[in-house]
Amino acid sequence: MASRADNIASNLSLANFSKATELKNRIWFTVGALIVFRFLSFIPLPGVNPQILEQLYKQTQGGILDIFNTFSGGSLERMSLIALGVMPYITASIVVQLASSLHPSLAALKKEGESGRKKLNQYTRYGAVLLTAIQGWFVASGLEAYGASSGLQAVVAPGYLFRITAVISLIGGTMFLLWLGEQITSRGIGNGTSLIIMAGIVAQMPVYFTNMFKGYSAGSVPGYEIAGMALLLIVLILGICFMERATRRLLIQYPKRASQNGMMQADRSHLPLKLNTAGVIPPIFASSLLLLPLTITQFAGNSVSPDSKVGAFIVSLNQYLGHGKPAYMVLYALGILFFSFFYTAVVFNPEETADNLKRNGGFIPGIRPGKSTATYLDYVLTRITVIGAIYLTVVCVVPEYVIAQTGMKLLVAGGTSLLIVVNVTVDTITQIQSHLLAHQYGDLIKKAKLKGRSR
Repeated sequence: MASRADNIASNLSLANFSKATELKNRIWFTVGALIVFRFLSFIPLPGVNPQILEQLYKQTQGGILDIFNTFSGGSLERMSLIALGVMPYITASIVVQLASSLHPSLAALKKEGESGRKKLNQYTRYGAVLLTAIQGWFVASGLEAYGASSGLQAVVAPGYLFRITAVISLIGGTMFLLWLGEQITSRGIGNGTSLIIMAGIVAQMPVYFTNMFKGYSAGSVPGYEIAGMALLLIVLILGICFMERATRRLLIQYPKRASQNGMMQADRSHLPLKLNTAGVIPPIFASSLLLLPLTITQFAGNSVSPDSKVGAFIVSLNQYLGHGKPAYMVLYALGILFFSFFYTAVVFNPEETADNLKRNGGFIPGIRPGKSTATYLDYVLTRITVIGAIYLTVVCVVPEYVIAQTGMKLLVAGGTSLLIVVNVTVDTITQIQSHLLAHQYGDLIKKAKLKGRSR
């Protein structure tokens, strides 16, 4: 029998949406913040030549820069103030999560609740500033060095003044994006950082769709390939929606407690375990490691000779690890499988979960509290992680294979981009439904109070 919450959710309509004034204000605030983000992506760093930058970027396509450029909405290609996007913050947050699982003092902070979470967030911001400064210095130095080696002067006045100015500008741009993401989270709809990344990916999609239809008009891309790609996208999106919402629910039993009527009753709850606990981190890590040799070759320019041993080694790596090559796809799949298990072990601790259940008096029926519960949780989590890792591998490797066979480049990050877009969209829609449910519950409470007064 459907619950009252399910009945209310089934009755949601556009009429209820039009009455939710607070929800509409939150949506408009989110849209306005994303428009500000898109405007910032077109403001270049001081001291660079945008036309030369476009030529340099065309010569360095195919490496890690393509992934970062996709996630930043083309900001890296234009070398704007937000060229690094929120990637330094994401990297810093991953490092802090790893450190909190390994270092005792940080692990103790993690258990302190809200105060510990604030301190960890503060450490993450400090780490983001440090990473942005390091990456900004290397970006500024690389622009000067690569422009000089290729004969294209991308920097108007090379020197330490330009490097310091570029680092300060990039730090300011990244910190402003973090502040903007926090404002979206608190005053808008959805997770601000995730929405900024999704907006960057969506902003790049029209370029690839335009290139596809230009190829169809020119006769270089057959119509059946476009239809097949559209069908593949629909299947992948439906599969991602299904798998990302799929959970393994473990029954949690609590001891009998006295109710208001004086009767003893036992409480039941569920512990949901997602099939894909690691999220989109495994494909990002795996692709970044595999594309590292190609990026080093591109930035080395003429400084590394192909006739030398180092140059010959890097060239051979690029030949075997190119997009669509069998070695690349095999290593890509193995990397996704490895990082899926590795990151799941970092973000979910069965022993800590078992201790929390034991402390609150909860237990899994048929499983003894304590160490036996932790062993059972680890057993269940390992089994569902196998399914989640295989799902991630299929979603990320199949588009790579299709692109290699057809030569049709739909998205640079392929399945990773689809994962991010679909996940963020589903989460945002879920939050909108939650706001609508809260608004409808508020109307029901007001009606109940009015009926009580009339009586």
